[in-house]
Amino acid sequence: MISEPNQNKKLFFLVAMPRSGNTMFASIMNQNKNLVVTANSLTLEIMKDLVLLKKTDVFQNYPDHKSLDNVLDSVYDVFYKDWPQRIIIDRGPVTTLGNFQVMQKYFKRPFKCIVLLRDLIDVLASYMQWYTENPDAFPNKYNCKNDEEKLSMIMNKDGAVAKELKAIKNAYNYPELCHFVKYDDIVKNPEEEFKKIYKFIEEPYFNHRFENLDQININGLSYNDTVVGSNMHKVWNGKVEKRYNPYIEKIPQKLKDMYAHIRF
Repeated sequence: MISEPNQNKKLFFLVAMPRSGNTMFASIMNQNKNLVVTANSLTLEIMKDLVLLKKTDVFQNYPDHKSLDNVLDSVYDVFYKDWPQRIIIDRGPVTTLGNFQVMQKYFKRPFKCIVLLRDLIDVLASYMQWYTENPDAFPNKYNCKNDEEKLSMIMNKDGAVAKELKAIKNAYNYPELCHFVKYDDIVKNPEEEFKKIYKFIEEPYFNHRFENLDQININGLSYNDTVVGSNMHKVWNGKVEKRYNPYIEKIPQKLKDMYAHIRF
């Protein structure tokens, strides 16, 4: 028997650059078994691919917008219909201008976003530490001569960091739909910041643990980091607190000058 999509689930979105504490955030939130912060989600890409069907000859020969729009509106319900959690926090750059327009037009329900912020220099330092300590990390597989070239590749305009930066920038145009939380504020006072998040999603606060965090396992699945490089999504299992990253001193000065102004 095929189960019906559950439209009683509450759906939110998580917008954040890589290396901004996404995995830590998910590990903490997912202690509450009523909700789940997803891994990088395919749902938005599915919606955009469906929208592209409207440009095909087959569709334009018989332009049944209503039927296809119903499919678009049901993507999230169908994708998450067998997930046991009542609250889904879907991770992806939903607030870039183009993505937001797709959501507004075809997702016919209100939605809210949690936007996780971290200064770009700290993001680059985290990347640098990761690829230095893990030889199989993807920046080491390209013909890059030095750290400046590796970090510049990471900052490619078509890469994940650039996409999420665009999403964060556009999210400020919709303050009524977005809750902004700084990585530094989370690690300084996690309980206070998570109470604000629960208030935003209109759910009772869950008494979270902020040390000895679990590695990500969602419905029996874990990250396969052999695709991008070892430990890309490894959760620091010590206490959630502000820790100095010495790699910040190793970032080439040219990149510091270029990106130091991107602070939150």
